[in-house]
Amino acid sequence: MLRDLRYQIKLFSSPRKEFYAFLKATTGFSPLKLRLYDLAFIHRSASSTDLMGQPMNNERLEYLGDAVLGAIVAEYLYNRFPRKDEGFLTQMRSRIVNRSFLTQLTFKLGLNRFINSNTNSVNDSSHIFGDVFEAFIGAVYLDTGYQGAKQFVIKKVLSVHVDIEDLERSDNNYKSQLIEWGQKNKREVEFDTHENPDSSHQALPFISVIRIDGQIVGKGGGYSKKEAQQNSACKALIFLKIGDCS
Repeated sequence: MLRDLRYQIKLFSSPRKEFYAFLKATTGFSPLKLRLYDLAFIHRSASSTDLMGQPMNNERLEYLGDAVLGAIVAEYLYNRFPRKDEGFLTQMRSRIVNRSFLTQLTFKLGLNRFINSNTNSVNDSSHIFGDVFEAFIGAVYLDTGYQGAKQFVIKKVLSVHVDIEDLERSDNNYKSQLIEWGQKNKREVEFDTHENPDSSHQALPFISVIRIDGQIVGKGGGYSKKEAQQNSACKALIFLKIGDCS
């Protein structure tokens, strides 16, 4: 505790005080375990090693933050919609914690300004931004505990940046939309989803190709088969001019 306090005083008097002032304004509290927040913004492409030879990047925090965020959002929705069934709650949680929506939240909170990355693939749709959001939640959790993380997510994120009613009305299940269109128009929609043969550092692990009556109309990648199918279905809807999910 004393070491963290000395570290905090030193950093607030350093040229990086803007970053730590940002943390306080964003979270609504004075962060203590500041090294965690530094770590949350380091993408693996900018990774270094500590004195023990351990990698210094946000991947472990991202893993933790993903689990914590999922639990908080699930509890929030459970209390918010006491009469809704499991299917509705699962769908709503999926809409909040999906990678695209987390990327939007990263920009709304301004977390994107502090990302440390050496990759050339950073753009507004990159998974890097969603990863940083989850890693940030992981840092808040380790700094303040579950209740502190819960308070931050509900008061500073969900209540400010998420329109639950609008989210409830939206339909971002692009695969479902495409299949429904195919059934309505008597067209054969085929999903070919497989592991990406490209094993390079920046390649996504899964690829999904969509064919309609044998013609390729969409192709997308993702970190899971489901994400790859959603991304390819989105592109197919745009190609067919029956939706705009970009």
